[in-house]
Amino acid sequence: MIVDAVIIGRNEGERLVKALASISPQVRRVVYVDSGSTDQSVLHAKDSGAIVVTLDMTKPFTAARARNAGFAEIKKQGRLPDAVQFVDGDCAILPNWINAGSDHMAADDDVALVVGLKSELNRDQTIFNQMSDVEWKRPSGDIEACSGNMMIRTSAFEQIGGFDPNVIAAEDDELCTRLRKAGWRLVRIPAPMARHDGGHMRFAQWWKRAERTGHGFAQVGQIHADYFVRERQRAWVYGGILPLLGIFGAFASFVVPLLILGLYAMSYIKTMRGLEVDGLPRDEAMRHAVFLTLSKFPNVIGMVRYHWRRLNNAQMRIIEYK
Repeated sequence: MIVDAVIIGRNEGERLVKALASISPQVRRVVYVDSGSTDQSVLHAKDSGAIVVTLDMTKPFTAARARNAGFAEIKKQGRLPDAVQFVDGDCAILPNWINAGSDHMAADDDVALVVGLKSELNRDQTIFNQMSDVEWKRPSGDIEACSGNMMIRTSAFEQIGGFDPNVIAAEDDELCTRLRKAGWRLVRIPAPMARHDGGHMRFAQWWKRAERTGHGFAQVGQIHADYFVRERQRAWVYGGILPLLGIFGAFASFVVPLLILGLYAMSYIKTMRGLEVDGLPRDEAMRHAVFLTLSKFPNVIGMVRYHWRRLNNAQMRIIEYK
């Protein structure tokens, strides 16, 4: 199969250099889509031999819009590839991944999308990097969705019209949902695909990322009512309803806030035990469960922000966390 690559990024610095160097030898051509970088990203991309597309930043930026722009540039170049590997600028594609992914796709005409195994580059540098690494660890086989680093069959991408440029978060989940509804299979294979250099160093970054996740829950849930159902329910309950019950219930009896705290404790223990069952060491499971329990609060903020924007016909602007 012929495979081209689309890399998107903004101010990724050396991470972009590594991303370009990792993918260029494995594909026919590379298109880099820049979203208003003020560093040397565009120069690095040109030096690597990539075709550079600069987004019009007078319009609201979304990763979905950037990926679509990259695919549109591939179409301008002539013969379409059989598949496109989308790469985020903070990820390095591992050797032999393109061959592994394209071979699997070529062997099954029902497969529209293939991903492999992904890991965090500096896993133990911060707890937030650890949490990202755990997030990437998913079993192989048929999947419902994946992150933005994906190999997708060109015909399937064109059939569903690419990414929805108005979705500012979880745009990959939204695309995957449309692929599945169109009858395609999505597969994760047990082959190393990428190393992610997220650089999640501070609590504030984690909080903003969790807000963005909540925005994605709400927006994609609005488009596909059958998706992110449990995620939305948990966020509303633990991030909105229970805190309000605790505050107003305190006026009736001091017992009410204690009962609410008990529910949070139960949720924490359940989360911790689930992480242990998945193979996480107890000390890591205990720490991760704290942030997963807390995440419902920024999730709700993101969900409320989406619905406020929707009801006021406001632009869906990206929530940045880097």
